[in-house]
Amino acid sequence: MNNIYVLDTNVLLQDPHAIFSFEDNDVVIPAVVLEEVDSKKRYMDEVGRNARQVSKLIDNLRQAGKLHEKVPLENGGTLRIELNHRSFQQLQEVFVEKSNDNRILAVAKNISLEEETKEDGKTVVLVSKDVLVRVKADAIGLTAEDFLNDRVVEIDHIYTGYLEVYIDKGLLNLFYEKGELQLSEITNHPFYPQQFLIMKDALGSSASAIGIVDSTGKKVKKLTHPSEHIWGIKPRNVQQSMAMELLLRDDIPLVTMIGKAGTGKTLLTLAAGLLQIEDLYTYKKLLVARPIVPVGKDIGYLPGEKEEKLRPWMQPIYDNLEYLFNTKKPGELDAILAGMGSIEVEALTYIRGRSIPDQFIIIDEAQNLTKHEVKTILTRVGDRSKIVLMGDPNQIDHPYLDEYNNGLTYVVERFKDQTISGHIKLVKGERSGLAQLAADLL
Repeated sequence: MNNIYVLDTNVLLQDPHAIFSFEDNDVVIPAVVLEEVDSKKRYMDEVGRNARQVSKLIDNLRQAGKLHEKVPLENGGTLRIELNHRSFQQLQEVFVEKSNDNRILAVAKNISLEEETKEDGKTVVLVSKDVLVRVKADAIGLTAEDFLNDRVVEIDHIYTGYLEVYIDKGLLNLFYEKGELQLSEITNHPFYPQQFLIMKDALGSSASAIGIVDSTGKKVKKLTHPSEHIWGIKPRNVQQSMAMELLLRDDIPLVTMIGKAGTGKTLLTLAAGLLQIEDLYTYKKLLVARPIVPVGKDIGYLPGEKEEKLRPWMQPIYDNLEYLFNTKKPGELDAILAGMGSIEVEALTYIRGRSIPDQFIIIDEAQNLTKHEVKTILTRVGDRSKIVLMGDPNQIDHPYLDEYNNGLTYVVERFKDQTISGHIKLVKGERSGLAQLAADLL
């Protein structure tokens, strides 16, 4: 038996094509949802873009019939704009305020009561990204669900970039002698290109080795940059050594890194970038950018020129640069950067329309990017450039994103089987004992 899905506004603003995600079921959009979508059309951000796209999709469906009656969808389901059922009689004793959320709840509740009177009545499900709306729905006896179709990966299955395997000690010795092994000699487990292997002795001795799967996916080879000391920075743990390997490899133009606060993502990447720009001349410029999403209450407009406005948002980048350049005096870092001219710190707001060749590009806090935004960024990368996306999917400040549908997770999952990309999850905090404890406990 088909269900009736009543969609909240946030579902459409998160995924404009959500109406096509319910197979052969009936989809209902309350009129108040259209009003909310209309109020967002003029926004010049991702929400505004999605609102405009939703409007165009629904407008195109008018050709199939009258939307307030029912129109067929290409997936076998139907779409209806609900103009009635706005009566608050069923909810006025529970929710006094006639807010938009409560009006959507009223629509779903009244349709549900109608279906209960029918012999073949359908189950009515309210779909919302808003937790409190789902809680309210439960309180009035409605079935409510989160919209999960936009999730890139299931819970706890995010790709880590490495795998531990236990092998015969003779194979470990052979790996040290030859520098490589056939994966078929180790295990039948499938591997991705540029995936790391932590190989340990199956008999329990301390013997171990780290290797990386080559582009063919058939061999595991020794790292080409084992624990290099660059710009005063040296990897402190296994995952950081893996990250350094990816950052220094010329044949891997896309690197993604995830990890909790203090695991060294930004510091390692800046050090690797400075080495390849200032010492090796592999790239002409270092471009560092991050999305402007505030943590907590926004501080509002900032005075000054563009560089002065960006400084508070980019301060975490400058903190790491001060450490790498070992600056002690106020203004010393600014003088160094002005003299070098090869480091550009930018907001992602200004990246659209650019073509960026011969540069080492660092995108910090990439977990706050949507799928569309991360596509926009990656399509800006020009010839002979390398881009690094990094962030912590557990620290998301964007209202419509979570750990499983953000742009960083999206890139990790879509590129994990591509030979031009590499990924690593950093797990051990190296900032301080306090920072590691806070990341674990809080």
